[in-house]
Amino acid sequence: MEELTEFLVKSVVKNPDMVSVKKFEDGEDVVTIQVLVDSDDMGSVIGKNGMIASAIRTIVQASSYINNEPKVKINIDSF
Repeated sequence: MEELTEFLVKSVVKNPDMVSVKKFEDGEDVVTIQVLVDSDDMGSVIGKNGMIASAIRTIVQASSYINNEPKVKINIDSF
């Protein structure tokens, strides 16, 4: 799931080299993916009214569900 998340985020940012994606397992049934982007790209990743971030979360969660993997939470932050 972290490869899919990284691909989707890098597709919408201006500085794809500044994207960092890390996976943390919170338990058997939940995985948290931490996405760090450049502060200039934060607006591109979140989108108007959070539509882009919501779409990324939906795609990753759907892929996780289809592949019988744990539920995925995505946190997006800038540095």
